Amino acid sequence: MALNRTLIGMLTPSSNTVLEPYMGAILHDLLPEVTAHFQRFTVKEITLGEKAMAQFTNSSLVEAACILNDAHMDVIAWAGTAAGWRGFEIDQRLCAEITEATGAPATTSVLALNEILDRTEVRSLGLVTPYIGDVQQQIIANYDAAGHTVTTERHMGEKDNFSFAEFDEATITRLIREVAADKPEAIIVLCTNFRGAPLVEQLERETGIPIYDSVSATVWKALQMTGIDTARIQGWGRLFGDLR
Repeated sequence: MALNRTLIGMLTPSSNTVLEPYMGAILHDLLPEVTAHFQRFTVKEITLGEKAMAQFTNSSLVEAACILNDAHMDVIAWAGTAAGWRGFEIDQRLCAEITEATGAPATTSVLALNEILDRTEVRSLGLVTPYIGDVQQQIIANYDAAGHTVTTERHMGEKDNFSFAEFDEATITRLIREVAADKPEAIIVLCTNFRGAPLVEQLERETGIPIYDSVSATVWKALQMTGIDTARIQGWGRLFGDLR
């Protein structure tokens, strides 16, 4: 008798070492019914320079999606946040191209976060990232233009994508607490190679502020798109129970 399985595909930056283990941990209690599967493509540096921006061409992502879909994905997600500084509309076009090429519905980390912010009508936003200053400022400008004004932020000033995973949970906890002290309506941790997801549950209780991590948001949206009740995910923050 065949298993009733839901297969979630994740397009993953090559230098990311956080995404896979954290997604596995979030989905652990849904095994073997729901499993995540990963296809990497080259991403090493996050800057606004031409070479760094060229890492994220839609053609590279669509090619990776087609390889991933050899395993018959039920949904494919670009589990990266480049649209945060490149422009949200880029991810909308990318999803259409992935679906056209593979037949699978598609989403991205940034589109998932933006849906959450829209649905919860967040106006004042806290932002935590590992990025350098000009990347951070472009992200802020894009969220301000979308009606989610970034009123407080912290960033680590790093550009090497691998290095983002080297920051420990204590460091990220400090950044979130500093942003929370300014009382935004919500906080986003924007980077799928940053160790925010396991901190959300405790820090939401401590601060009383919703915290939306980009890894968790990607899982949340992929589950929604495949008809899985997100409330089955316990211990990873209010998102999974509140927005079903």
